[in-house]
Amino acid sequence: MLKLIGDGRTSTCGGATRRDFLQAGTLGALGFGLPQWFAAKAAGGVKPGGDDRACIMIFNLGAPSNMDLWDMKPEAPAEVRGPFKPIATRSPAIQVSEILPRHAELADKFSLVRSVHHGGAAVHDAGWQMMQTGRLFSGGVNTPHIGSVVGYLKGRKTDLPPFVVLPELMGRGGGNLPNGQAGGFLGKAHDPFSLNADPSKPGFQVPDLLPPKEIGAVRLERRRKIRELVDDAVKTFEASENAALLEGNFQSAFRLMTSASARSAFDLAQEPKKTRERYGMTRFGQCCLLARRLVESGVRFVTINAFLTVFDEITWDIHGSKPFTSIEGMRDIVCPMYDQGYSALLEDLSARGLLDTTLVCNLAEFGRTPRINPAGGRDHWPLCFTVGFAGGGVRGGRTVGASDPIGAVPADRPVEPADVAATIFHSLGIDLETKLPGPAGRPFPIVDFGHREIQELF
Repeated sequence: MLKLIGDGRTSTCGGATRRDFLQAGTLGALGFGLPQWFAAKAAGGVKPGGDDRACIMIFNLGAPSNMDLWDMKPEAPAEVRGPFKPIATRSPAIQVSEILPRHAELADKFSLVRSVHHGGAAVHDAGWQMMQTGRLFSGGVNTPHIGSVVGYLKGRKTDLPPFVVLPELMGRGGGNLPNGQAGGFLGKAHDPFSLNADPSKPGFQVPDLLPPKEIGAVRLERRRKIRELVDDAVKTFEASENAALLEGNFQSAFRLMTSASARSAFDLAQEPKKTRERYGMTRFGQCCLLARRLVESGVRFVTINAFLTVFDEITWDIHGSKPFTSIEGMRDIVCPMYDQGYSALLEDLSARGLLDTTLVCNLAEFGRTPRINPAGGRDHWPLCFTVGFAGGGVRGGRTVGASDPIGAVPADRPVEPADVAATIFHSLGIDLETKLPGPAGRPFPIVDFGHREIQELF
């Protein structure tokens, strides 16, 4: 990309950010092709009354152990059941682990699906693809994240982007595969807005809400007016899809940087100290609070990455020995943080009257092995695991499906990633028969044939 403003130097780079659109000259649009831009804007797909719905997807990167958390097997042998005991909850249908005490207090607000499975490889990034898009990428086709599809079909409601990822996009997962956290074949215009900052840090600011250093507010407005004059002079170019793509991204970035309401939505300093502390002054806890503020301000879809990578930090990836997490690390570090942030989010949404219109889903790339390994941990297991749903029309306090006596495979009501995607779309009021403009312009169904929402949840 060629920067046409600044200190007189030029530089190129392999990619472009939202801020780059405020720095690139008009001809820079030639580098951003999107053959399907506007190709199916009239496709519809949103059911009447579905526009008030939002989704917060908590993605439990690293993969929690269902046997140790929410599908416990107290009657199984010790090497299966693990070291923790189940406890009763507010729902007679649900028991959870003793290391999730706040979940127990709110079990009437969420429901669990204990029979999820997929046939992808037992590597993190393959599972990330499947659980965030409903499909495993194949044939060079990257399918879009569920949030990207929602943003494409519904558009933005306010100056804020329709799809936001907190605190930043996933890192690598070891398989060197795309992680599914992008617009895929819908194009970069439908990639999520990534915070790229830790909201738990003092002085937290969102980099992309600040104009580039070389552009002050006056120059930013002048730049917009100059663009309008240039645009009037190049009608032929402006009629092209590439120009529409650049203009859309420029206007989105401009609106975001100059919007007082957008800045306010990201301003956690407006929250009382007591509220921030209830969520926990951790990265995950403050992301949960920020997600609530964003959906309250009109963002349609927020993904919270509970962790950023399975390397170099304590995560759900409890292989038992370094550099991974031990079961004790999950008990002492991960679960307290998660229990506090998640419970605060549900309580807060409920108290503000937002839970009925906001689906909160807790997903992961797979589960953990039924038997504890020699290092005292559990390894990757895509053959059976648990996901959770709350709000957005979901009835709380129930379980769907079941695993076998050792949690190895589904014993009742098997559920696949496409069914999970369909459930999210259904909650958001999106017709499951909707088709997207896919590769080579061919219609692409948002959910594979034969897959539907998990009806028992509604």
